[in-house]
Amino acid sequence: MIKHTKDITIRHIWEARKQIASIVNRTPLIQSAILSEKVGRSVYLKLENVHEVGAFKVRGAANKILSLSDEEKKRGVATFSTGNHGMAVAYVANKLGMDAVVCISNRVPKAKVDSLKRLGAQIEIVGDSQDAAGERCYELEREKGVTVIEPFDDPHVIAGQGTIGLELLEDLPNLTDVIVPLSGGGLLSGIGLALKANDPNLRVTGVSMEHSAVMYESLKAGKPVKLDESETLADSLLGGIGLDNRYTFKMVQQYMDDVVLIPEEEIAYSMAYMMDKHRMIMEGAAATGIAAILGEKIPHQDGDMAVIISGHNVDLSTLLTLIQQYTFENK
Repeated sequence: MIKHTKDITIRHIWEARKQIASIVNRTPLIQSAILSEKVGRSVYLKLENVHEVGAFKVRGAANKILSLSDEEKKRGVATFSTGNHGMAVAYVANKLGMDAVVCISNRVPKAKVDSLKRLGAQIEIVGDSQDAAGERCYELEREKGVTVIEPFDDPHVIAGQGTIGLELLEDLPNLTDVIVPLSGGGLLSGIGLALKANDPNLRVTGVSMEHSAVMYESLKAGKPVKLDESETLADSLLGGIGLDNRYTFKMVQQYMDDVVLIPEEEIAYSMAYMMDKHRMIMEGAAATGIAAILGEKIPHQDGDMAVIISGHNVDLSTLLTLIQQYTFENK
């Protein structure tokens, strides 16, 4: 059992890779010719949007749920989520024949709610924030004995997300920069640990939206803080990090070299740009990394750059509206 931040090691990420292999497929890594030409170095896209649930979250959810005892599996699981983690938990639980309750706020987009329903999860819509959904989730734990599958601040979840880092290292021996969407920090913590355990000089940059970037504000304050959620295209990056955060706050402090905040207009432009140039659907959270590259916000250095394309779960009506706003003839 992993009990403290210092106890999460590269060994746990290798163990996670083995444990989740029956449920989680290795994802493709492709070079983007147009982005590489723009920045004058090789840019690769790590396509976490091709998972069956459309996001990287299935890695951490699978590792956590598969680590439960038989008795815990019988009692079922519950989680709170801005959408993607909930879908991942529902997907894994369905695969294993387990019951799952997903608590979400009323901010979660319809596309994600519809996906949760298709995956067979019991859905509870609570309040205006992920924090409110989380409070209900822990009520269910006390009332029904279910196991709460936390969205990020859990060692098994962190190790599961870290398997992305192992794949990057295997596929890109000349890797020098990795751009990672940043919210609660589970993704960046896992990838950062995997990368820097192998090469401390690898640069890890977190990207988030300008408003309600709770991890960013927490790092500035030197401790976890709570913020009201704002409307954003990067809805997957909403939610608090927990005032009693045990793991990800310290790990992000340790493994992140820089953080970039992206304005809403640049997120919107990047979503439309990638649909036009790559014919690739991506949600706002995933587009923050693309926006950092298009805006030349990543310092130039030799070596390959990888961007984590974290998910594609966006309402198509939203994407269509964005595409109609921009033209890209020679941009």
